[in-house]
Amino acid sequence: MRSALALLFPVVLLAQGGGTPRVSDEAHGTQPYDRYERPQACATCHVDIARQHEQAMMSQAYTHHWDEIEYFELAVPHAGKEPKVAGVKEGCNGCHAPLAFLAGDTPPKPPKEGTRANESVSCDLCHTVTGFVGDVPHNFNWVTQPGKVKQGNRPGVVSPHHETRENPFLRSAEFCGTCHNEKDPWGLFVKSTHLEWKEGPHGKAGIVCQDCHMPPAPGRSARMGSELPDVRQHLFHGAHDLGKLKGVTEVRIHPESREAEPGDTVKLTAVVVNAKAGHKIPTGSAEERVLWLHVEATDAKGRTFHLPVDRKGFAGEDLTVASNALAYQDIGDIKGIADFPGLRRDGTYATMKPGDRIFRLPYLDPEGRMTIAQWNTATFGPDYRLAPLEARVETFSWKLPQDTPPGPVRVTATMYYSRLVNSVGEYLGVPAEEWEPVQIGIHTTAFEVLE
Repeated sequence: MRSALALLFPVVLLAQGGGTPRVSDEAHGTQPYDRYERPQACATCHVDIARQHEQAMMSQAYTHHWDEIEYFELAVPHAGKEPKVAGVKEGCNGCHAPLAFLAGDTPPKPPKEGTRANESVSCDLCHTVTGFVGDVPHNFNWVTQPGKVKQGNRPGVVSPHHETRENPFLRSAEFCGTCHNEKDPWGLFVKSTHLEWKEGPHGKAGIVCQDCHMPPAPGRSARMGSELPDVRQHLFHGAHDLGKLKGVTEVRIHPESREAEPGDTVKLTAVVVNAKAGHKIPTGSAEERVLWLHVEATDAKGRTFHLPVDRKGFAGEDLTVASNALAYQDIGDIKGIADFPGLRRDGTYATMKPGDRIFRLPYLDPEGRMTIAQWNTATFGPDYRLAPLEARVETFSWKLPQDTPPGPVRVTATMYYSRLVNSVGEYLGVPAEEWEPVQIGIHTTAFEVLE
């Protein structure tokens, strides 16, 4: 009988005793920590790469505050209560603390204990991966062969410490997809960044993940190495990098007419574009991320009015329009809180008002309620995220008050992004830096009110 781990994470490849890799759905506990080198050993030669990696989320996948809270306060307790999701106790670590998963250190001690689980996605884990099994990379179905042979992206590299073998897999998007695609116990891809890329224009053009997240630059990959024109920078910058977020969506807004009178209904059209990312926005942990369009008008007297978006009438649209509705009631189920009413579905942001358009993919639990726990997702709501290079048109119909003074009316459309719904973050004690909204796009237009 297959275990709950096997049901959730069906296949992992690994090497047994340094020999031929074998396929196993019971990889947990088969590779001791000491088969993998510590990042500090790599840093003695690969100085710049190590320093970059230390600042990247790859090195913090286990120690990052929200990941720690989500794992220990939600995933582990839920795994102990609900057999269908029992595999998350081990399986989360397959991508967030892979050495701990392979070592059978489950659950690992909390980050404050300073164990090797804190290495998160370490140098030696990635550079001992030789490929993946199956047709679709997902749920850490990589092959790892720990030892003195390190996998690299170029031929002819000589090191005094280890053998280096060129491996085209490290240059592929599928390498990233082994963790940036995730299938849950219901068989849904609750993370699909690689699949979104593959279906989009960047994937079809051969622009891979590494081109944006590990751009090449002149330099040396190691102290004793030769000067190279294209050393891959280990930045892995994404949703936690302000530079990546700024301008990731562009917005423009215009009025149907440049003139209006008090009492008229003015139609404004906003165009929102994913002009920068090679995957959908938001991507990855889309269940917890919020991207919204907020539109305000200011008349000649300085009075400000919020403009709600016009409804389009598609199924499930209410889940994409901001409101004061409650959601995430399954947090109560997980934490054993009877009659837990839920938390504000769309957060409590000062820059969001009911009626704002939210670009999201709602994750729904087995009872049809929006959930923040991707492993507890039985169905999806409408996918209203922005695909790569997609332009989306939103309209706003505003009936001018009869006392609108003559003069210019300025209308501002602003795009905001938050990595975590702040109502959830506040409730679970996540530091504000994780859920504070970031302004990622803004545009202002104007029309004239006549006497």
